[in-house]
Amino acid sequence: MNLRRKLLLVALCTLALPMAGWLYVRQMEALLREGQAQALIASARAVARSLVVTHAVLPQGDAAWYVEQAVAPITVDGYGDDWAPLTPWSQPFGQRGKLMLAEDANNLYLYAEVRDTQRTRADAMDGANALSADHLNLVLGNASGQQRYLLESDAPGAITAVASGTPMPGLPDAFPAQWQEDGSGFRIELRLPRGLQLQTMGIGAYVALDGGDRTAVELRPLLDFSPALSTELAGLAPDHTRARVLSPQGWLLARSGKLDTALGAQGQPGWFASLVYSALLATRLEDANLWAQDVPRLDTPEVQRARAGRQVSVWRNGEERGSVVLSAAVPIEQDGKLVGVLLLEQASRAVPLLANRALFGLLLTSFGVLLVAGAILLFFATRLSLRLGRLRNAAERAQLSDGRLDGLFERGRFPMTDAPDEIGDLARSFEKLFEAVGGYTDYLQTLASKLSHELNTPLAIVKSSLDNLEHAELPPDAHPYLARARDGVARLGALVRAMSEASRMERAIAAAEPEDVDLREVVRGCAEAYRPLAGARRLECVLPDAPLHLHCAPEPIAQALDKLFDNALSFTPPDGWLRLSLQAIDGDAEIELANQGPPLPAAMQGRLFDSLVSLRDKATPGDAPHLGLGLYVVRLVAERHGGVASARNLDDGSGVAFSLRLHGMPRQRL
Repeated sequence: MNLRRKLLLVALCTLALPMAGWLYVRQMEALLREGQAQALIASARAVARSLVVTHAVLPQGDAAWYVEQAVAPITVDGYGDDWAPLTPWSQPFGQRGKLMLAEDANNLYLYAEVRDTQRTRADAMDGANALSADHLNLVLGNASGQQRYLLESDAPGAITAVASGTPMPGLPDAFPAQWQEDGSGFRIELRLPRGLQLQTMGIGAYVALDGGDRTAVELRPLLDFSPALSTELAGLAPDHTRARVLSPQGWLLARSGKLDTALGAQGQPGWFASLVYSALLATRLEDANLWAQDVPRLDTPEVQRARAGRQVSVWRNGEERGSVVLSAAVPIEQDGKLVGVLLLEQASRAVPLLANRALFGLLLTSFGVLLVAGAILLFFATRLSLRLGRLRNAAERAQLSDGRLDGLFERGRFPMTDAPDEIGDLARSFEKLFEAVGGYTDYLQTLASKLSHELNTPLAIVKSSLDNLEHAELPPDAHPYLARARDGVARLGALVRAMSEASRMERAIAAAEPEDVDLREVVRGCAEAYRPLAGARRLECVLPDAPLHLHCAPEPIAQALDKLFDNALSFTPPDGWLRLSLQAIDGDAEIELANQGPPLPAAMQGRLFDSLVSLRDKATPGDAPHLGLGLYVVRLVAERHGGVASARNLDDGSGVAFSLRLHGMPRQRL
């Protein structure tokens, strides 16, 4: 990763600023909503106390039968088609019954279903008491008292409910009803006039298969929606709020007001702003379906908590886009007893608009700061990269291909040495380093010639002295010492000449210019030149079928092969064999020269290609000394071509193999 990308990554760290701002806006939005919730709860508690103080008509008791408002005309026929809109709020009774009550301006309607898969009819009892058959017990009560009725039929159709016991004033002695049944049970539907002024109702179903009390009923008071309570509630509820009073069981008793969904002066947020608010800021919005509908009964978790005596508030999405609704539920208590639940709802567009505006303003400011910071860092990184590039180019140009420093490099020529920052310190350090390296390189390059020049005179003196000693009369036992001294002088002279030759060879290899060549032709030419030198030895050349092109310096490679062949020839017996091969391996070229001969010592395999290391016998007087520079030159050629030189024993133990792995030299830029 380059410097500009690293600084760009550092610039991206400034994204923590809008993140922190988002958390701050979210916290402020939560505090704002919490303040509104506390205010609405306080208003709801005040309205609840006012309802108790003004002696509003509130239900007493823990259970009641609720009479719903008929949403459509009801036909009394014993079928539940007309009751479909009210079915979700049916009220269970007994173990098998389900009851629905509805009213309109003139009548009170009752629909009861009883699950009974094995009917027991009155006619099957051979005239026995009808109470032994499946039947429905109904008790109606008004201010005068209560009247019991029995509803039973031996076949579907119209029936008559007949009163039992002493007739009560204001209650009918009998009234018609409809009885329908199928394999799942029986259904009863009836209609009563509103003029009866009913206050309580008891209902119970007897199924002969279950047994039990044949006259048992569940007697409860009747509850319905109260216009009078709604009027009183409208006078107490705050403006622009919707209020609802629920019974302890959650039945709707009164409602007033409506939610203010007007756009107002602040306007309506767009769909994107609404999405941002709901997704990033208001993460605690509840579902609006149950709260938004005017249903007969609310049984949400918030209402249940209010029925348990706790006050609670909840935020939900409004019906209009971009609006939210705050709902508060508080218990209505009288003499320490729960008599109802009050719900207050208030619509708001200000909270989403203010939160969105704060968030968008923060994001725009943060991104603007981020862009400016990124541009500044990018400019700084670009300038820094250019300065470092100049420093790199100057360092690369300061050295020639043969290792020597550029002759034009002088003090003051290195760029940015006058800069007062860290780059200037680095440039000045590079300048001092190159001056020191240049001086040391010049010293090393002239060391061999200096040593050769300085050692020639002492060697000449020693040699002339030995020549004079040969003409002098010496005792016989001194002649071996004289021969040893002459041999040492010869070796020392060869060492001085080899040092000079090695220095020149290193410079020649480093200065070699690469070109595109076919290595097959290079290896084939070397093999043809080696055949006369091999004598009686067998020389085999193995080349690939296809051309093997490589960007390399052919002359140093040929010199390296000469060194390898000279080394192999000295260890190969007169009737032995040599094998020169070329092959391509993973995009590289490998030249291998194998020969028959003694194996390599295990301790020397890692040092064969070092300078002044040789395996040839150094103790034979009169022979030319072997200084171990040939394989060192082979290593220099391999490293110049990005490769490596290695040696190994053959698997069958018949000899050794020296390989030259070449990767190719880099192409120079124009």
